Amino acid sequence: MSYNRFIALGDSMTEGMQDEKIKGNYRGWADRVADVMASNYENFTYANLAIRGKKVGQVLREQVPVALGLVNGPSTIISFHAGANDVIRPKYDPVKTFAEYDQAVRALIKSGATVMLFCVLEDSGAKTRAAKVWKLRFEAFNANVRKIASEVGAILLDPNQESSWRHPGFIHEDRLHLNSLGHYRVAQAVLARLSLPHDQSWRTPLPPPVKLPLVGQIKQNLRWFILYGIPWAIRRIRKKSSGDGRSPKYPAPTTWKP
Repeated sequence: MSYNRFIALGDSMTEGMQDEKIKGNYRGWADRVADVMASNYENFTYANLAIRGKKVGQVLREQVPVALGLVNGPSTIISFHAGANDVIRPKYDPVKTFAEYDQAVRALIKSGATVMLFCVLEDSGAKTRAAKVWKLRFEAFNANVRKIASEVGAILLDPNQESSWRHPGFIHEDRLHLNSLGHYRVAQAVLARLSLPHDQSWRTPLPPPVKLPLVGQIKQNLRWFILYGIPWAIRRIRKKSSGDGRSPKYPAPTTWKP
């Protein structure tokens, strides 16, 4: 399939958080994919409506209607990645989340565009109590994603099928987002799925992580707690999101130059 428009929807992953910054914006896997698409498709345009912290319902209400107005027939491909921010919330409601997710996907499919969906990595390798709870939640969430993808004929990318993804080397020090290497690898996986030029070694496992001595672990945990743990807790107490007041980095189709 040849695409002349790519519309990216979702949360921090698709915004590109914790990748390198270019002109004040995080780059991210979607920008990296757009780079290659622009070099291979004529008259290519790219829009990225994703905003960090958004939950499925917010993407459904705020981003999907805008995307539907930007669809340019079957030559448009839309990526939809949302749900992780719902799953990790203490008051997670899976029934509501699944219903909103399905509603969003079916609306995008009806537009005639090709839709690309993502499962979330279920097992990051962490052994904390929260990680165990999230693993169970993400297993059920991903089962729903796979189900809707099969029903509507969407492209599905599932990192749980690749054991190499379960490596801390892809995760930023905030322990939540991808780092630059992670975004690069996701981009290569997407490009491979779209039969576009990509790094053939994207499946190559990283070397085993080096285990820090106890003092190093304590320092690392303290740094995380101060820089990321406390701000996250304060936002939860204040019922605020990291995406409040933010606008999409590319709200309209842009003639993309790699």
